Amino acid sequence: MKDTGYSVNRSGELLYITFPKLSAADGVRHVFSTRKGGVSGGMYSSMNLSFRNGDSRENVLENYRRICGATGIDPARLVLSKQTHTNNVITVTSADIGTGVSKPDFCDVDGMVTAEPGVALVTHFADCVPLLFYDPVARVCANSHSGWRGTVQKIGAVTVEKMVKEFGCDPENIIAAIGPCICKDCYEVDLPVYNAFCEAGFDPEKIFKNSGEPDHFLLDLRGANELIFLEAGIRRENLDIAELCTAENSDLLHSHRATAGKRGSLAAIIEMN
Repeated sequence: MKDTGYSVNRSGELLYITFPKLSAADGVRHVFSTRKGGVSGGMYSSMNLSFRNGDSRENVLENYRRICGATGIDPARLVLSKQTHTNNVITVTSADIGTGVSKPDFCDVDGMVTAEPGVALVTHFADCVPLLFYDPVARVCANSHSGWRGTVQKIGAVTVEKMVKEFGCDPENIIAAIGPCICKDCYEVDLPVYNAFCEAGFDPEKIFKNSGEPDHFLLDLRGANELIFLEAGIRRENLDIAELCTAENSDLLHSHRATAGKRGSLAAIIEMN
């Protein structure tokens, strides 16, 4: 059977995704949501995990209770941020628990790192690339959001660098996952985006192909983040890459492009125990 880099799990009506290498590691819990098993209605149906897109707060809180309850994560210990497609990565501690839920959001933060157990880091997605990290030796975990702007700015490498500089992590020890995102056949971009990647030092032959339209290209965000991880020193054997496209599976996963923005948000959560 082909290794797809992810597992789909069921708890009643709830469907959620995990990554095999992180699942096999001691001392960490993680989950990536799907659309299934929540209480939200309409375009948010049914597992929406964003407080910022117009869904009711009560629905979102219940959705967190459900997905956290199925995976052993305490919903009272979540830390959320306001993502704005930066490569800003911050260190969080237990003092930050409740940020984005019962406390004001962090602003302009797309990645978080913690060395404390019981701090559940949350990032949101609807086509962008989820990046999860865990160093079982130094006992550090991280969670980052990488759209095309974050990918150009190599937020995956920035996250690894922060783990190394602040906590003494060795990249070769880091277990990582690239979660479900829009695939290279569904993600058409224009010439300015193409040029931004070239100017950032990416080899366009490795991550782009022609879309058939003048000055438009198909971008492999997943592949670009894999290159970033490997260049940052993460070993390929420690990396899960989910071969699952959000746009092609918009019945299962929220996709901004597939729904013209009428959608809820997925979440990636990671917490050391």
